[in-house]
Amino acid sequence: MKFTKIPETAFDEIQLNAGILLKTFAPETATFEPTGILGATSGGINFEAVPTFKDFGEDIDNCPKNMKELKKLESWEVKLSGSFVTVTADSAKLMVGAADSAKAGTADKITPRNDIKDADFSDIWLVGDYSGKNGDKNGGFIAIHMLNALSTGGFKLQTADKDKGKMSFEFTGHYSMSAQDTVPFEIYIKKGAEEA
Repeated sequence: MKFTKIPETAFDEIQLNAGILLKTFAPETATFEPTGILGATSGGINFEAVPTFKDFGEDIDNCPKNMKELKKLESWEVKLSGSFVTVTADSAKLMVGAADSAKAGTADKITPRNDIKDADFSDIWLVGDYSGKNGDKNGGFIAIHMLNALSTGGFKLQTADKDKGKMSFEFTGHYSMSAQDTVPFEIYIKKGAEEA
């Protein structure tokens, strides 16, 4: 069958496994600090970046809809969602969004706020294995860098009888007044190579 085929490079171009969420990641060296993993997840992680367009020709007589010369991209809605099955004071504060954390005796206390501070925004990296060559030194990866992320899904905890609790999260990437033309996400893709 002529058209029942896949590219010969297919296994070198597949994203594998659930990936991890990180505070920082160096795409130049494919390195991260294990202490920078935000938490263990369940059910995978969903990233989406959806553009909003304006058709300036929509009210012009005799102009077909979606004339490419009259189309303008207005903004991007950038979201990252999933469920944590582990929680720390840092990840709880991150999920609450506008919050402060402090010690209360031997416990960590997260106190929500009604105002947003610049410090509530942080970058988040979603990094996953990419390609059939995914060894420790030369493994491929796909990395999505979300800029100025803020929790917009609130803090949610679902407990279950004789099972793990799950905390669903939703982070939204934001534009910044100091870099108004910077879309709040970047994608890095590196093919893997054979280990030495």
